[in-house]
Amino acid sequence: VDENWAVLQAATSLEVLNAFRAINKLADFADFSDEEILAAIVAKRDGAAGGSAGDDGGDDSVRDIKGPEWDVFTNPAAVLASRDFKLKAVELPERFERYFEKVVIVEKLREVKAAVGFTRIESVRDFDTPFEIPQSQRMRLSRRAPPWIPAAETRGEGIFIQFRESRIQAWVDEHPEYEQEFLAAHRQWRHRFGLDPDEGFPGLRYILLHSFAHGLIRQLSVECGYTTASLAERIYSQQPDTGKSMAGVLVYTAAADSEGTLGGLAALGRPERLDRHLARMLEVTALCASDPLCSEFDIRDGDALHGAACHACAFLPETCCERGNKYLDRAVLVNTLECDDMAFFE
Repeated sequence: VDENWAVLQAATSLEVLNAFRAINKLADFADFSDEEILAAIVAKRDGAAGGSAGDDGGDDSVRDIKGPEWDVFTNPAAVLASRDFKLKAVELPERFERYFEKVVIVEKLREVKAAVGFTRIESVRDFDTPFEIPQSQRMRLSRRAPPWIPAAETRGEGIFIQFRESRIQAWVDEHPEYEQEFLAAHRQWRHRFGLDPDEGFPGLRYILLHSFAHGLIRQLSVECGYTTASLAERIYSQQPDTGKSMAGVLVYTAAADSEGTLGGLAALGRPERLDRHLARMLEVTALCASDPLCSEFDIRDGDALHGAACHACAFLPETCCERGNKYLDRAVLVNTLECDDMAFFE
């Protein structure tokens, strides 16, 4: 219904739908009756009338964007392929079966970004989600709530990797001291910028997933046909005590072309190729061109929210990273010159 809304928005009765079917306007609905189609149209129209653009209040469940995305990516068999979204589960890379639960090639995806306001001094990437930005630091697009907001729609592809929950949680439990060090640095950094020091800490699980995503993006850009700045990450990280555990990474690219991208990134999700790229990524991550200075960086200094990470080894362009190159450390992935007791990958 969403994909055919340009036609279906004019359907107000079964008679109109019958006319549309007669002139072959409902080819995508061969498996559905006119009554089912009309019910879906009414539901969509009622849902659109229930909210207003520019209103950031309402049901808190709507603010959980990553939760529903996680449910879809981790259950690709239940996804109905469409012109905008198509998933394909593949076998795990042989050398990484004990670390990963699932690898899903995202052959098609659609991303929509909408501008609802702007900030100064603090970046949106200083917060876990845009909803955490205090109202005093967040300006609307206009003095009055606008009837519409500007948005951009892009289509692309990607690779989704789900980590084994038992493995990643066991690793987190083994390093409580390092998580406390990172938490102390997080509190000090936010206090310096006038932010609530007790909010926004993503946890050690996120630091691992985030560092992994950055290493993977840098490695895949060598062969996928897209520059590093054209790739982006989406980190799914949530502790089990919240009621829903998440541990996964989506690396994707999207373009404004109506047909999306050309498949070069998704092709690297095949087991034999991904296995090779992951092994190479861990190999180059172990040593930085700025070592030993990079590996010796102490998170406890409080000057920056990262450990062993710099522009030579882990940082990405602004368009790639969802947290502004913060919460990164190569030492959580592999052994470095300074640290050899914290690596997740053996």
